[in-house]
Order: sequence, then structure tokens, then C-alpha cells
Amino acid sequence: MSKKPNQNHRTELAERSRAERARLEVTFDRPHLLGALFGQYDQNLVAIENRLGVYIAARGNKLQIEGDAEAAARARDVMTGLYNRIVAGQEIDAGAVEAVIAMSAEPTLDGIIRHDVAEPPKVMIRTRKKTIVPRSATQVTYMEALTRNDIIFALGPAGTGKTYLAVAQAVSQLITGSVDRLILSRPAVEAGERLGFLPGDMKEKVDPYLRPIYDALYDTLPAEQVERRIASGEIEIAPLAFMRGRTLSNAFIVLDEAQNTTIAQMKMFLTRFGEGSRMVICGDPRQVDLPQPGISGLADAVTRLEGVEGISVVPFGISDVVRHPVVGRIVQAYEGPDA
Repeated sequence: MSKKPNQNHRTELAERSRAERARLEVTFDRPHLLGALFGQYDQNLVAIENRLGVYIAARGNKLQIEGDAEAAARARDVMTGLYNRIVAGQEIDAGAVEAVIAMSAEPTLDGIIRHDVAEPPKVMIRTRKKTIVPRSATQVTYMEALTRNDIIFALGPAGTGKTYLAVAQAVSQLITGSVDRLILSRPAVEAGERLGFLPGDMKEKVDPYLRPIYDALYDTLPAEQVERRIASGEIEIAPLAFMRGRTLSNAFIVLDEAQNTTIAQMKMFLTRFGEGSRMVICGDPRQVDLPQPGISGLADAVTRLEGVEGISVVPFGISDVVRHPVVGRIVQAYEGPDA
């Protein structure tokens, strides 16, 4: 015969359950900004509700947030952070909402909620077409390194913003005149395929390999400026093989897909570094497409150079994927939770 639970014990459990739930209120002093904050058809509120498992109700210039105490606190900080970004003149889209939600989950010594979630980012990149702000804690570290160090290695999975932010910083420095030219490169290695003969001149043959770099350029500069600067030589986009024998001075140099370099190629590239330059090497050590088995030049260089003065290594993880939430889940499915 089963024993009935003590009435006092049931009351205690009910009170504990109620205590674990919270109802928080947030007041905004600029009601005219709430349309941008909530999003079209309240899509930003819906995204936060779905991701954090809370209920959000708007009452004039106030929001009521109800749910698990920890989730409600995160939702409050996310809403405050998004609002402060709008006040600071930053645009809010679905990616920004997802990024702030992700940042709110990163623990610190002060507790589960990061202080910088509620504040607009203090580091940003200004280009002709947009102002770019970090969308993960690692991006903050990376963007700071892009302005401080001579050579930066950015390591991690697709969708973390490694190449995009490097090209954006390069464009920003070209616009301000702190460098004279941009040199954007990647090894012409096929990703597990054999494309065979490619028609056209040398530029037409290598352009398919360099398309992601072009995409980042056109997203940060007007199209006519991209074409004009490429024609004048201010922006040079070339395969890695074209770097041999050169000294790259007063330039911002970006090497993408660096995991597909050999050790000899990486040494050649790094020794091109000249006076007044900055160099960024981006790649994912887990996605090597080299036709011959062997050690990737990227992995070898990081092992040799980590800790050398003037060189920084910024590792990205799954939690830093900002391309789309599903990309992070795909990476985790393929590479595991510790990728």
C-alpha cells in the first residue's frame, strides 16, 4: 500500500515551484523606439519567448516577463541590451537578437548573466555601408585583436565571422588611410571535389575560390568603390601562390581557408609580412581539404607561434556561430559539443 505524501511536504513543493518562477517588469523611457525593439509583428519578442521559454507581455512602455527565474532574468537583460543598442543607433535584426540571447548564456564570475549583454558593445567596425558590432563574446576579443596585434590567427567553425570581420576591419583601415592597400587571399584548393579544367583568363579561373571574400567586400563597400579600388590596385584579391617573392608593406593582409595550406606555403606567406602591415589568418583546423595527407600549415603555425609577441590566436567555438542558429546545431551534430 502506497503512502500518501504529507500535506506539508506538498505545500512546500508548491511554494518552491512558485518561488522558482518570476515575474519581472522592464520600463523603457523612449516609447517611439519600441517598434524597432519588438520587431515586425513582434517577431523579436516571439524569438526571445521561444528561445528562453518565457512569456512577454507589452503594456505601454513596459514589458512584463514571466517564467523560470533564471530565464526571466536572461530575457530582461536581452531586452535591455537590445534597447540600449537601438538607443546607440545600432540596427537590430534577427541575427542580432540571436546573438544577444547567446551571449546572455555565457557564465562569468559575477553570475550567469553577463554584464555586457545589457550594454552596447564598446568595440565596433565602421565601413562605408554599415557599422559592424560583435555578436558573441569571442568576437569582442577578436575585434580588439584586429586593432592591436600584428598577426592574428582566427580558428574555428564556419559561420563565426572570422573572415567577414577581418575583411571589414581591412576595409575600415583602408578608408581611414591607416593602410594603403588590402591583400585578400586563399589557397586554391577544391573542397573534396575535382572541378577539372576551368575556362577563361587567370582571374576567371581563381574567382570561384575567392567568392566568399568578394561577398564580404561588397557587404562593406559600395559596388562601384569595390570595382574602382580593385582596378587601381588598392584592393588585390589573389590566390596564395601569387604571394611568393613579395614583401607586403603598409597593407592589411587576410588569408582565408588557411587550413588548406601546406607548412611550406604558410611559412612563405607569413614571411611576406612587411612594415606597417597587419595580417589575419583564418581557418578551421577540422576542415582540411589538402589533396595529400599531412600536417596543415595552419595547425603547424599555431603550434610554433602561439605566445610569440605581436601574434594572437583567437579560437572560436560552436557557441560563436552567428550565421544562423541552425548552423551551430549542424556543427555540433558533426563535431560534438566541445568543437
